[in-house]
Amino acid sequence: MTTLPKQKVAVITGASRGIGAALVAGFRKRGWAVVANSRSIEPSSDPDLVTVAGDIAAAADEVVDTAVRRFGRIDTLVNNAGVFVAKPFTDYTAADFANAVRVNLEGFFPVTQRAVAQMLAQGTGGHVVQVTTSLVDHANSNVPSVLASLTKGGLQAATKSLAIEYAGRGVRVNAVSPGIIETPMHAPETHAALAELHPVGRIGDTSDIVDAVLFLEDAPFVTGEILHVDGGQSAGH
Repeated sequence: MTTLPKQKVAVITGASRGIGAALVAGFRKRGWAVVANSRSIEPSSDPDLVTVAGDIAAAADEVVDTAVRRFGRIDTLVNNAGVFVAKPFTDYTAADFANAVRVNLEGFFPVTQRAVAQMLAQGTGGHVVQVTTSLVDHANSNVPSVLASLTKGGLQAATKSLAIEYAGRGVRVNAVSPGIIETPMHAPETHAALAELHPVGRIGDTSDIVDAVLFLEDAPFVTGEILHVDGGQSAGH
């Protein structure tokens, strides 16, 4: 039996900016090797950080193969890639629908399937984390978001199903469900209004999501959890 390298390895999608870039930095700070993917990600000079550019729905095989070829294992997959388009339901176009499904669902499926298979083959177990949205559980008439709820809600349902399917085989599956996080997606002039959507009166920081993912990484008895990191948004107003 081949001896696995000791250094743990995380695969992170949607990793070029915002939450994804912060997750890459968080895992590297812990000494993990990282394979980072996004459509626009730049090459890395860090020998323990390999980037794979491309739409994850098409690049899943390359991402997983790169992790195994370069680092010899996969311990954690963070499905962070996602798109969010807030429109009234009747204003969504066929292109909006296709884009949301492709990035949020079609991107999740192949890379998760390949990563879980690799974790099982290693015999070491592993961890899969989806980044979803608190709006799945707490709809808000001020933020019409059916496509996000449809697709990211699907990921939350899949999280629980996969957690139970693999609970006895050492692979844990969880999700982090953020409120609105300060990223380049949100212009600074919108921050004050967005803060009002959260009972704590502010929007979140990328470090809040990194802390949540790393908490789940350190919680071996937690699987099937949807961890809300949303300033109380999902609890009510």
